[in-house]
Amino acid sequence: MALDHQGSASPAPPLPATAAPERRIGVAGIVFVVVAASAPLTVAAGGVPQSLGVTGVLGIPLLYLLIAVVLGLFSAGYAAMSRHITGAGAFYAYTARGLGRTPGVGAAFVALLSYNAMQIGIAGLFGATTAEFIDARTGVEIPWWVLVLACTALVGALGYRRVDVGVRVLAVLLVLEFGTVLVFDIGQFTHAPEGVSTTPLTWGAATDGSLGVVLCCVFAAYMGFESAALYSEECRDPRRTVARATYIAVGLIGVFYAATAWAMISGAGTGRATQVAAEQGPLMMFSLSDSSLGTVFSDFAQFFLITSLLAALLSFHNAVARYVRSLGREGVLPRGLGVLHPRHASPHRGSLLQTAITAAVIGIFALAGRDPVADVFTWLTNLGALGVILLLFATSASVLAYFARRPELTEPLWHRVVAPLLSGAALAVVFWLALTNFSVQLGVSSGNPLRWILPSLILAAAAAGCGWGLWLRAARPAEYAGIGSKAGDPSG
Repeated sequence: MALDHQGSASPAPPLPATAAPERRIGVAGIVFVVVAASAPLTVAAGGVPQSLGVTGVLGIPLLYLLIAVVLGLFSAGYAAMSRHITGAGAFYAYTARGLGRTPGVGAAFVALLSYNAMQIGIAGLFGATTAEFIDARTGVEIPWWVLVLACTALVGALGYRRVDVGVRVLAVLLVLEFGTVLVFDIGQFTHAPEGVSTTPLTWGAATDGSLGVVLCCVFAAYMGFESAALYSEECRDPRRTVARATYIAVGLIGVFYAATAWAMISGAGTGRATQVAAEQGPLMMFSLSDSSLGTVFSDFAQFFLITSLLAALLSFHNAVARYVRSLGREGVLPRGLGVLHPRHASPHRGSLLQTAITAAVIGIFALAGRDPVADVFTWLTNLGALGVILLLFATSASVLAYFARRPELTEPLWHRVVAPLLSGAALAVVFWLALTNFSVQLGVSSGNPLRWILPSLILAAAAAGCGWGLWLRAARPAEYAGIGSKAGDPSG
């Protein structure tokens, strides 16, 4: 607060777009944010049963590890880029500096669409899960959208404040989440009706079934792992923190998901796990824990599933707010969106905008009478995942181009050429598989118009972004020249 000429209090003005946020978080804090976006308990309760039941592929554990390897390759180039470029734009900044300013704006628009879609889709699942939990235990029926709007307000309030406040909340939620899944895993391995088999870890089991669809399902479980670079301006040591946090998050998520999938298969019985998953879906985890760990644990697990979704919502909300701030600061979006809060030094206007968008979209789905899981969650999270895969591919290409034009930068050949080349090839395959199997992921027929409408939104966002970039080049050359420039060298 400040005093005006009459001595009365007046709100302090926001910090300018050129101001830097406080460097408050280290490697552990970034890991909490990244892993929270991947929502381990949500993957255990929903992702693993869906992958098993829809595809009939028993080798899910091995595929989680293989996708972790692909993302590890991606992270090598991504981390090398983070040592030379900082900024809250991540994909946008990297693409702008690697492939050019116009493609960078296209990437920014795709990122905004994708992360908003992931955020709102998860909100739908939160509303449905929480409403069911409350109804089952109290008999009180609350519309799912009411719970979503209440949660959106809470997440918005946390996102409005300093980043370390949100990190502390995520840390608590993640400890509870990981502890719940770890106890579940131990319970399944110790109560396996057919014993613990290594079959789910074999190549034959991984390739026996709808491999294209299962790769997409498995890859979607990692969404959010790449968000470490969004916090590079708020890291204590950006040259090291982003790289370390990304590697730790990918390794932790990969091993944890593989172990949980293996435990779930063992708990159901290796010979009938895919059948149980197809019959029970998301209830599989809780029915298994009922028989092996008791109903009290299952009740707690269902409650912590809700907190897992809350943690994911907060993580994606923070990601969108930082994208908006980065784009506002560089004039791609209105400059007012690039300022920081005078007290919290947070991208508060980006946070408010994301909160408003979530409330508006949820309101539209609610008024249309759409289902929060089959429609909101399934449609939007698959849309978001497809967009992020495309952005990962573009980033791999950007790493190659960036270092090719700067041979003076002392990065090993592995980081600047080999790893991004391998990851780019693998990501191109995954994107094609996701695109060609999109109807299966949505649970609709191949002739359903959603099959092409949703992917078209990604192409439309990319085209709109590139078109806006070309307009900026012609009408505002000074601002166009500054695209990606605020993502500077962290050493100076």
